[in-house]
Amino acid sequence: MDEKTSIPVILVDENDNPTGVAEKFEAHRKALLHRAVSVFIFNTSGQWLLQQRAKGKYHSNSLWTNTCCTHPLPGESNPDAAHRRLREEMGLECELQESFRFIYREALDNELTEHELDHVFTGITDDLPVINEAEVMNYKYMTTADLRTDIARNPEIYTVWFRRIFGQYQHSLRKSLNQGSGKPEK
Repeated sequence: MDEKTSIPVILVDENDNPTGVAEKFEAHRKALLHRAVSVFIFNTSGQWLLQQRAKGKYHSNSLWTNTCCTHPLPGESNPDAAHRRLREEMGLECELQESFRFIYREALDNELTEHELDHVFTGITDDLPVINEAEVMNYKYMTTADLRTDIARNPEIYTVWFRRIFGQYQHSLRKSLNQGSGKPEK
């Protein structure tokens, strides 16, 4: 096990009450419900900023996904974790707002399972990423319409959590962004 898989994650119940901690790899191996944060960045034209996960990731490597994601560390707030990871992976800083949260459980590659209570944050910036190549292989911007079509045609090139969150887009994420400082593309 390496340094990145031994990072502690916060175990939670279905109401997001902490129940303990576990190493990240153990939580994914045993499908333990834990707290997570996903960040979605849009430009002022409403395009989604996606990243392609680095080949060296221990699961879901080389797949396209949301701008970044992480697990809050014990004692770290969800907004602080979202800002930290946005800086670490994409070299970006912008205002973020929590849009919604949801629980999901999905099998991954390498006999692992994501079982997360995921807090979804959104932000808007036209700054271009400066990617951390240890975490991110590539990035691109896509319109909602192009992304919807591509996910339908090629679901296997996207992470399971991104497909889940994108499915919720029609409801929670679009409503949240329309109320914020910018509007996503319809």
